[in-house]
Order: sequence, then C-alpha cells, then structure tokens
Amino acid sequence: MKASVVWITGASSGIGEALVRAYHEGGWKVIISSRKREALEKVKATCQNSETIYILPLDLADSSLFSEIVAEAVKAFGHIDLLINNGGISQRSLALETRLEVDRRIMEIDFFGTIALSKAILPHFVARKSGHFGVVSSLVGKFGSPYRSSYAAAKHALHGFFDSLRAEIYKENIGVTMICPGFIRTNVSINALTADGTPLNEMDDAQDKGMSPEDCAQAIKKALDRKKEEVLIGGKEVLAVYLKRFFPKVFSKLIRKAKVR
Repeated sequence: MKASVVWITGASSGIGEALVRAYHEGGWKVIISSRKREALEKVKATCQNSETIYILPLDLADSSLFSEIVAEAVKAFGHIDLLINNGGISQRSLALETRLEVDRRIMEIDFFGTIALSKAILPHFVARKSGHFGVVSSLVGKFGSPYRSSYAAAKHALHGFFDSLRAEIYKENIGVTMICPGFIRTNVSINALTADGTPLNEMDDAQDKGMSPEDCAQAIKKALDRKKEEVLIGGKEVLAVYLKRFFPKVFSKLIRKAKVR
C-alpha cells in the first residue's frame, strides 16, 4: 500500500509544527508549507527519515500561483490524501480602531487564502474519489470575542464555506473536519495584527497558560482519523460554545468582562 500523504500549511511553528511531527511519527509522508523556507528547513531537520518530508513554501495572501503549487504538491509523493488548512494570522485590536486594510488582510489570509488553496486541490480529490480537508478554525469561529472582530469573522466564514462544501462533495467520498482550538500555547498572539497592521509582539496570559501544541496536534489527528465533522479543543474555554448556544444572554455578559487580551 502507498503511504498516506498529508499537506500541512502554517507548518513552521506552533500547532502546524506539532502536526508535522505527529503525522511524520505516524508513518505519513508530509508536505509542509508556510511563507518561511528557513523555518520549514529547521522543522524538517528535527525529523528522522526526512526524505518523507517535502518543503513547499507558499503565501496564503497570494493565491495567484496556487494551481502551480498544488501541481508540485501532488507530484512530490504522487497524490495527497489530506490537506490541513492550518495557516493564518490572528488579531488583537478594537474594531473601532482597526484600519480597514487590516480587516481585509486578515480576511485575505484566513478566509480567501484557505478556500483558494482548497479549491485548487479539490479537482485532485474528486479525480481520486478520495480526500479530506482539515480546517483549523477557532472557538471564535463559533462565537465573537473582543479584540478579534475580523479574525472571528474570517473563522465564522470558514464554517459557512466548508459546511456547504461538505454537503456538495459528500458523494465524492471527500470529508471535511472543522477544528476549533481555544487557548493553545503558541506565538499566535505575538504575531497577531494590531489596529495599524503591526504585530502585537506580546504573549497573552491565557495563551501562555493554554494547552501545549503537541497535545492539540494529537487531538486534531485523533479527530481527523475518526473523520469527525467538528472538534472543539482546549480547556474550560470550550464551554463558552455551549454557553453561547443555550444561554446567549449570559454569554454576552460574560464575554464583555472576559480577560481576552
């Protein structure tokens, strides 16, 4: 049997890097992507049998070359079984103060870049009558939070798109798993965009105390192995999804007071 092949975006650090190791150790061939080739080289160097890891840089903000990039990805190991859309950028700024071009950049990377790459690889999945999309959203893809207005909007949009896509491609034997992490101990807040588009360069307290990226990656892999449609990952912050669903007024009062930055 051919080894299974996974393509992971945002693979140079955090959850993405942990996913690379989880799948590599599980015997998969792994294509790793992000904007930073040097960082990808470092990730590859930490893995044994690195010939089963293929480096493929891409920028989610520039989808003009995605057709060529997908062709290279397929050629690397002959096929792709799973695309994990993990790349993206977060936000730490009030809506009132955030420049519109910053809102647009977040949407371009987190939403349009993700769906453009997914649509580019979709014909390959359809031709093989097999494939799976893992989409790293967020708990704020299920509810809104202060300081994350456009980030939450982009993640909500991903749910709308991929829930629709799941229904459209079901007969093609192609699955979709929406992945909603909470506070994970990564550099996501450090790299998050502020109102003028510059990085925050600070670690959120909640982020610093969050789940390890390794534990998060194992939970993601477990959900993907089981082909779950959606998975919530994190600590007690996961309860906010249910609070929002069943007690929306209580949720609204709590989220206004929550320490989210």
